This record gives sequence, C-alpha cells and structure tokens, in this order.
Amino acid sequence: MDPMHPTPTHGPPTQGPARDEEPMAYAYEDGNVLAGPLSEIFAVDLTDAISRCVHCGSTGPVARLRVYGRAPGLVARCPDCDQVIIRLVRGAESAWLDLRGATTLRIPLGP
Repeated sequence: MDPMHPTPTHGPPTQGPARDEEPMAYAYEDGNVLAGPLSEIFAVDLTDAISRCVHCGSTGPVARLRVYGRAPGLVARCPDCDQVIIRLVRGAESAWLDLRGATTLRIPLGP
C-alpha cells in the first residue's frame, strides 16, 4: 500500500468535537514540527520557506501550517482554509513528500 494514498474507508460520518473540548484526534501542532523530519531530506531549514496554498491562495511560512501527526506520517494543513498543503511519510529506507497542496514553495538560501 502506498502511504501517500491510503485506501479510503466508508461508513457513517464521525461526530465532531464538542464546543468546549478539542479531542486528541483534532489536536495539531505548528509547522515547526516539520523542521527535524525535513532536515533529514533537505540541506536548508524549510520551516522558513514561504508556501502558497493551492486552494485559497494564502501565503506564509511553513512554520505557520497546522501539522497533524496521527496519520501514517505528518499532514500539514493551511491555517486559513484547512486544506492539505504537505504530506510527509517516512519509511525505513525512503521518504515520501507530497507538496501538491502548495502552488509554490519559496526557499530562502541565505543573507
């Protein structure tokens, strides 16, 4: 099975969180959690890179994305429209990086 394209599950919709609580399944961290995993692949810190969302056009640093870690990897979502921007899955010998949610990724290269 390709970890970037899991088999969809079917069934009744799940109930969302109550107003006054945020269950663990809905908890996220900011895009800074991508620094370590991405540094294993790239020689620059990509949390400073500016991404543009395919869905709403919002731009901002990767560190601003909302990252969810309960999937089989990391899923980074746009903080403005909640659409997926980046998926990163690590295996024993490979990593899969899906950037199809970003139209661009501007990477600062130095001073």
